[in-house]
Amino acid sequence: MEQGGTVLVTGGNAGIGYFVAEQLAGAGASVVLGSRNPGKADAAIGVIRERVPGADVRKVRLDLADLGSVKAAADEVGVVGAVVHNAGMFGAGTRKTTADGNEVMFATNHLGHFALTHWLKLAENGRVVVTGSLMARSARLDFDDLQTERNYKTMRAYARSKLAQMVFGFELDRRLRAAGSTVRCVVTHPGGALDSLTPNRPAVATGHSAWASPAKVLLQGKDSGAWPAVRAVLDPGVEGGQLLGPRGLFSTRGKPKTESPRPHFVDPADAKKLWDASARLTGVDPLA
Repeated sequence: MEQGGTVLVTGGNAGIGYFVAEQLAGAGASVVLGSRNPGKADAAIGVIRERVPGADVRKVRLDLADLGSVKAAADEVGVVGAVVHNAGMFGAGTRKTTADGNEVMFATNHLGHFALTHWLKLAENGRVVVTGSLMARSARLDFDDLQTERNYKTMRAYARSKLAQMVFGFELDRRLRAAGSTVRCVVTHPGGALDSLTPNRPAVATGHSAWASPAKVLLQGKDSGAWPAVRAVLDPGVEGGQLLGPRGLFSTRGKPKTESPRPHFVDPADAKKLWDASARLTGVDPLA
């Protein structure tokens, strides 16, 4: 992305998304916080402007579980140089569905981003950055039960939703290249990012916790968890189709590096099945 370009960060009002937004603003990007809660977005904007004098940051209402909201947000934002598909939710212990009938984590973490990619206008040489999770390593997609209707378990449904995002990200880049597009997609993960290791940002993020100090050996704060996504946006040396994550032991902490994706992240047969199912469930195709 060209310096000073506009970046949309979904879920940019809290957690890793907030620190992605803060760090991008500090690098001179014009940042748009995609948030379903305008009050929380305003609070995050206030903190960013305090920490980054002159920051160019604004908000757009975006509820990824509501496809109408996704389209309205894309229309309002206009052309962007990059989008960070960061927003994610971890549901309660019982299965819940959206108004469209989709399991809420699968809808928010994957389907909403799939549809946003279709409606969003990306500049030439733009970047789509997809945020995955270490939990996707042990997850597998079940195309006979894609939205975990049978034997629902929150952790499994969440892991599948994040795996779906990563599979989508790698497939999106393959299809962009095949279509001759200048847009590229990069997949990232934040490693092991804890609230208790995260610097304090009043009204946005909790501060350090003394009990969490031993966890620093393997884990990190959400500010550090933001680094792979920030690098994916700003580093001209990052290529489409790459996976970026922390460089430390077990890829849980440290500065970002490229990783080899697990075979089930890039399986072409699974990717096509997921793409076709996502297009059917959302009514759109990002490259149609």
